[in-house]
Amino acid sequence: MLGNIKSNFDSGPKLKIKSNKKSFYEFDDSEFWRKIPSWRKIDVETFGNHQWQLKNSITTLRKLKEATEGFIPETILKDINVGLLKTHMNMRVSPYIFSRINWQNHIEDPLRRQFIPLGSEFIRDHPKNSEDSLAEDENKVSQYLVHRYPSKALFLPITICPVYCTFCTRSRLVGGSTAVKSKSSYGAKSIEWDKTFEYIRNTPTLEDIVISGGDASLLQADQIRQIGIELLKIKHIRRIRFASKALAIFPMKFTSDQKWVDALSEVAKFGLQRMKEVALHTHINSDSEITAWTLKAMERLSEFGIKVRNQSVLIDGVNSKESILQKTMRQLAYLLIEPYYVYLHDMVPGCEHLRTSLSRAEDLSLKLQGSMTGFNTPRVVCDAPGGGGKRDVSSYISYDREIGISAWTSPSAKPGKIFYYFDPIHKLSKESQIKWKNSKLMEVKINEFKQSCLEKITN
Repeated sequence: MLGNIKSNFDSGPKLKIKSNKKSFYEFDDSEFWRKIPSWRKIDVETFGNHQWQLKNSITTLRKLKEATEGFIPETILKDINVGLLKTHMNMRVSPYIFSRINWQNHIEDPLRRQFIPLGSEFIRDHPKNSEDSLAEDENKVSQYLVHRYPSKALFLPITICPVYCTFCTRSRLVGGSTAVKSKSSYGAKSIEWDKTFEYIRNTPTLEDIVISGGDASLLQADQIRQIGIELLKIKHIRRIRFASKALAIFPMKFTSDQKWVDALSEVAKFGLQRMKEVALHTHINSDSEITAWTLKAMERLSEFGIKVRNQSVLIDGVNSKESILQKTMRQLAYLLIEPYYVYLHDMVPGCEHLRTSLSRAEDLSLKLQGSMTGFNTPRVVCDAPGGGGKRDVSSYISYDREIGISAWTSPSAKPGKIFYYFDPIHKLSKESQIKWKNSKLMEVKINEFKQSCLEKITN
């Protein structure tokens, strides 16, 4: 059991494995990976090694077949193969995540939906979808830096991840090429970051830098130090955030990669000495991703006083039910992971089956309020397409639920501009779905809606 894993925080919360009482706060510490045929003999120490996790990730259909040894029916394998031919993202799934998939109910399983595509579930893209829906490329000031908000910038030093999500908002950049999308991925090259640091030094309005990608967990320990120390030395920088999905998809990174954790803790200490914040932003979408390994990882991070926040994406069939979303947020709060944002799914290609409507997001936001303490209640937001930034889901200036279009303004990021988000067509009424088949009719309706929105902000 995981209780045998060495912990420096033995006074922390304990796990209850066998209990007749249902609790939000009982995390799986079983050796669940042993149900996968090829991993039946893998012990806790081996499974808990971050390098073993990376080395044994499922990256091809062949590796999936080898790992499962006939465990998964041929019909499902064929469906996955078709999905891999349609997706904008390569398949790369850690043993940690793969072994938690319920293949008896693979259609609805929240982990399978996030990380392994099925050809049968794809839906035609919305005609208003865009590869760069947030206009990040438009707001690039260097190869690696996106500066959209006045006081915040996004540093993208790497485009690879330990696991690839089927719903990735940067599917145009992240990971290698697929059957439907050609990419020029890059690893971290420290020698190429000088222009980025120079721009930040010369832009005194910047206070907050997010280090993302890709995934910051695949930066080397010395690169974590380099980026962190270099940024914190800049007088006007007050906060830096390392963005990583590692807590969700292989939390062993924090329990077994001592060099990397030491580097992060050194940066955090360096910031604390200068009254500057160093935080880790992670990406957990459902309670299925949270286990005793997550608890152990948070014990380590808590030792060093590292602030951890979570940013979820609202995904249909993953966390679009109130009970699942609330349970996930409460578990995060219990583990001292601040539930920060829940994002309405971005309008990117290949993800239409995973998107849900603004009205659904708005309803979930209302139901989350009052279900937990205010500072542990996440903001449910729409990252307005075109670079409008994060807007509370109820802050639209207009919303036509019939045709599924909403309008947003962003006075701080883009004053005077209107941004539009479109609900997935298959979530609309049957009558509205029929209307969307008439492109000329819909362009008229969209233009009428845009005109009415323009009148609202000018009057």
